[in-house]
Amino acid sequence: MSDPLVDSFGRVHNYVRLSITDRCNLGCQYCRPGNRAAYTSQTDQLNFDEMVAIVNVLAEMGVTKVRITGGEPLLRPRLEELVAKLGALSGIRRIGLTTNGMLLASKARALRRAGLTDVNISLDSLLPERYAKITRGGDLGRVLDAIEACFEAGFETLKLNVVLMQGVNDDEIESFLRLTLDYPLQIRFIEYMPVGNHTEGWKAKYMPLEGILAQCAKREWNARLVEPADSLANQSFCGAADDAGPAKYYRISGAAGEFGLINPVSDHFCMGCNRLRITANGYIKPCLYWNDEWDLKPFIGNDEMLRKVFRQSLEAKPQRHEMIVQPSHKPSQHVMRRQMSQIGG
Repeated sequence: MSDPLVDSFGRVHNYVRLSITDRCNLGCQYCRPGNRAAYTSQTDQLNFDEMVAIVNVLAEMGVTKVRITGGEPLLRPRLEELVAKLGALSGIRRIGLTTNGMLLASKARALRRAGLTDVNISLDSLLPERYAKITRGGDLGRVLDAIEACFEAGFETLKLNVVLMQGVNDDEIESFLRLTLDYPLQIRFIEYMPVGNHTEGWKAKYMPLEGILAQCAKREWNARLVEPADSLANQSFCGAADDAGPAKYYRISGAAGEFGLINPVSDHFCMGCNRLRITANGYIKPCLYWNDEWDLKPFIGNDEMLRKVFRQSLEAKPQRHEMIVQPSHKPSQHVMRRQMSQIGG
């Protein structure tokens, strides 16, 4: 094995988020604001063999987990072939998928057979009309069918990602929490982040997540913090107990599932960051928020050069993001101007 992926702050990176397309069949307000994202051309988009070659080098440097993202990954045909190729790489233990779920129901079993271990589904409302508005055309019924298909397919973990927006879906917190009472899944509440060019209305919708625990107390639900080793995210895997990601998980007494709080704005978790991001057009991004990225395409097939670029990107990785900047403070680096759908989250 090559030297591990350690940045200048001592953070070990064992997780890569691999965007396989920036195209999407929805236009979620926080992901594609304005719905005007310019798509990568087919010729600039990495093919599956190029993706596998990149991940293979990362695996040799200690990466054990791959999450396939987009855009909407299921827009790429034969996704199960990529999953199988990634799963055949030495050292890769977990392969996840982040999806909006619109196309997932019919593909869940094939993806599970190919080696997909866990699924994250974006679901910001349980009300059909509201869901359609937030996503600009999404069909909630299709997402609910996908959730059922995931249970039937036997994925090891199933997570529902809820971007919490003040005045938009914050009145549904209790409805999401109730899902954890009966189903062995993880509801993850995520703070609304100011990413991309269209951040003017961000403050009006942003809300911190501490009110979620207050809602549990109001309902007299005893919600206790779950230690990483006891979380559903780790019970089925051989990975380290501290590999549950940025969420702090809680379980209501007697509940089948858990809920997680992801606070990238109010309580950043940068010092525990263990992830790199590969964009659909072949750039590596060491940090979601900053503009720095390195083109990998010229070096695919040259493993030593890829390793060099990976290390260069880590040397430049900042200690933390600066999503909240005081008016008198100038950002220390160039802020990311890509939209979330162009990064892969």
